[in-house]
Amino acid sequence: MGSWYWIGVSAGLGAAAGLLVAAAVGAAVRVVLVVAGIAAVLAGALLGFGIDEWQPGGWPDIALGAGGALAGILAAAPTVSGALRRGGTRVATGTLVVGAALVVAAIAWIPAAGYLVAVALLALAVLLRRARPERYAGLRTLARDE
Repeated sequence: MGSWYWIGVSAGLGAAAGLLVAAAVGAAVRVVLVVAGIAAVLAGALLGFGIDEWQPGGWPDIALGAGGALAGILAAAPTVSGALRRGGTRVATGTLVVGAALVVAAIAWIPAAGYLVAVALLALAVLLRRARPERYAGLRTLARDE
């Protein structure tokens, strides 16, 4: 395989690392999510560096490993926090996200699929950001004296 294959593997494995970090953190405050995002990017960069040392690829291995990890955590963090906010348990939500990370890691080994996984997770992060519901005032609007 050429270097393009190993760069795609780096991107896919980085995305899986981002999902794993999001599963570990859960629905945390923003400061913890920022630190988790930095940890995910570093983990993805280390995966890319490891693949770069093992197979040809160069700096794109490291860059796309980090980018895939960022896409993974950006897509998984709102999903995990939303599931926990709506009554999901931490163990069950974490187990499902870890399972998804294992599937993403397996898909990363298919030629060119690592690129697609990273792009799909980035698109999912954008869609989840747009689909966030607005706050609803509920019965508080009826309680106003006019």
